[in-house]
Amino acid sequence: MRSAHTVEQVRAAEAALMARLPEGTLMQRAATGLAVAISNFLGGTYGARVVLLIGSGDNGGDALYAGAYLARRGAQVTAVLLSDKPHAAGLAALETAGGQAIPATASSASDGTTAAQSAVAGADVVVDGIVGIGGRPGLRPEALAVVQVAERYGVPIVAVDTPSGVDVDTGETPESHVNAALTVTFGTHKICHLVDPAATACGPVHLVDIGLDLPPAQVQALQAADIKALYPVPHGESDKYSRGVLGLMVGSAQYPGAAVIATAGALAGPVGMVRYVGPDAVASAVREAHPEVVGDGRVQAWTIGSGLGDELDVPWIRELLDAEEPVVLDADGLKALDDSGDHVDVLITPHAGELSRLLGVDRATVEAERLKYARLAAETFDVTVLLKGSTTVIAGPDGEVRVNTNATPWLATAGAGDVLAGLCGALLAGGLTALDAASVGAYLHAAAANLASDGGPITAITVAQALPEATRRLLS
Repeated sequence: MRSAHTVEQVRAAEAALMARLPEGTLMQRAATGLAVAISNFLGGTYGARVVLLIGSGDNGGDALYAGAYLARRGAQVTAVLLSDKPHAAGLAALETAGGQAIPATASSASDGTTAAQSAVAGADVVVDGIVGIGGRPGLRPEALAVVQVAERYGVPIVAVDTPSGVDVDTGETPESHVNAALTVTFGTHKICHLVDPAATACGPVHLVDIGLDLPPAQVQALQAADIKALYPVPHGESDKYSRGVLGLMVGSAQYPGAAVIATAGALAGPVGMVRYVGPDAVASAVREAHPEVVGDGRVQAWTIGSGLGDELDVPWIRELLDAEEPVVLDADGLKALDDSGDHVDVLITPHAGELSRLLGVDRATVEAERLKYARLAAETFDVTVLLKGSTTVIAGPDGEVRVNTNATPWLATAGAGDVLAGLCGALLAGGLTALDAASVGAYLHAAAANLASDGGPITAITVAQALPEATRRLLS
């Protein structure tokens, strides 16, 4: 499990640890881990041209000490000083090791290019030590200028702890920021490492253990072992009823394919039986594609909404939302959701546009502040929210958040959400809570997409067809 802590939690843990260690020990641990990660990123150190972008404070100190480590191993290290108050001991260590430092505004060439910009343009790697986890969103003009040079010349940037300019505690990127090829972080992941749009700006994240003692995390990303432990595997005494029975109210004369696709997702889950409730013509299409599906009867959970179109029975759906059986509410079914319910175990699966309509804000705002609005919807409607997107944000009404990060962009295809809704319903019927069903469903949905895609285009049906193999690989 990857745990992401807030800035306040990290600061408190660092302070407690520093009180027990000799002065400077924590920074040396971080700097050594950073230097090793940079060396591995470069594939070697000797002769490498490394440029450090140094602001004030400990983040710059980490970068300077790492630069000294690299310089001692043969790298050509230049520190571009973006502040007149760099970490003094770190700067001295760099210069003692043979590195050099230049102010960001040092002499310009005839074309107006500064020495700092020339150094960045000719570097093999740029290290972002501009601001640390306490920084505000956005870059100052002098920092932005050198970052833009790196981008212009295609020089990869390794971010120290977090890319400078992102909002660390929310994953938002409202201002200019660094886009890193690699982020090296210390002690724990931060929320911006897991939540888009900042997660995309981080690139791959390498975690260096520096010995922090941390409280429970506010945001988590479950890994394969966590998903395997949650999956409801049948045992020797299981039968089709004890494995769970899922009811599907999906599809319509307008969108019959949604019913077929959602049913495929459900049948690829752990349930023993799927019941379809809907128009006769759609039911015939479902049973033609999936002859094991049966009709109305008792169920342990419902999936409602995918492709319902104009055939939305709002009173009946609202009655089900307040009943004992847990419900997955998707697509058109979201129109039946209100904020008056005492919902037992309801999971909603909107994309950003659907969530924006529920909350009365524009879509771009939701996409820019995904964590904020997933949490707001969970609290407002007393439901678990699975906000689909490049990183899936899952928020429970009690404030717990999980993020799924293993999806391929090829999963952005028509009908993929119907597969997910059916699968999550099957997991609910199999006995999982809404939070766990969303977590397992999002992970397996993405794993199946990766398997089906193999780097190329996919369709919703191929994702559903890949789910059993993705599950077998997980459980093996």
